[in-house]
Amino acid sequence: MPPAIAQLVKYTLLILGALFPIVNPIGGAPLFLTMTRGISGQGRATLSRMIALNGLVLILSSLFVGTYILAFFGLSLPVVQVSGGLVLVAEGWNLLRREDDNEDAKPTDKLCNEVNYRKQAFYPLTLPLTVGPGTISVAIALGANRPEGAQWSWPVITGMVIGSFAVALAIYLSYRSAERLEQWLGDTAMNVFNRLSSFILLCIGVQILWNGVKALLRTVR
Repeated sequence: MPPAIAQLVKYTLLILGALFPIVNPIGGAPLFLTMTRGISGQGRATLSRMIALNGLVLILSSLFVGTYILAFFGLSLPVVQVSGGLVLVAEGWNLLRREDDNEDAKPTDKLCNEVNYRKQAFYPLTLPLTVGPGTISVAIALGANRPEGAQWSWPVITGMVIGSFAVALAIYLSYRSAERLEQWLGDTAMNVFNRLSSFILLCIGVQILWNGVKALLRTVR
């Protein structure tokens, strides 16, 4: 295999392997379904596409310009982790305490409805629930740790872009199929799945928060 192709494959798999488990679009599908109860199937399809595109932009921005943005504002990765962890903890706690879905509830009582669902596509459905602080911090670290002299190497850049597109495609397919997952699992199993997913989201937020706090404490010492 030519060295350029080998490097392209390496960076594609690196991005996919590092970011896919953190984004976890399959595990996020039940949460997406819970938070979009007030809209139609067509609306969910539109939202799935918007979230995937938003996620792709966030990942690519973090990979290629994330370090420069942090430096411009004088921020560090631990600060991003602490702030993002707090947001995830809040969202996870709210979802965990959310009452069971009631089909008789008015659409305006839901987070999303046919009027406002596009406004929710970026926050909170993309950031922090899909591409959250953990994904952003890892993507920034991956972008900052490119080998010396490889910043503008086409295999490195192409591999990172292909890996990011693969993650975004997984987000779209998982969220687009969320309704089928609900039909297959049934209401009771889906409610259990939602509670577990909310608890895991809360735990992820606490872990990201703690990672940031530990890094900041090391700088104090």
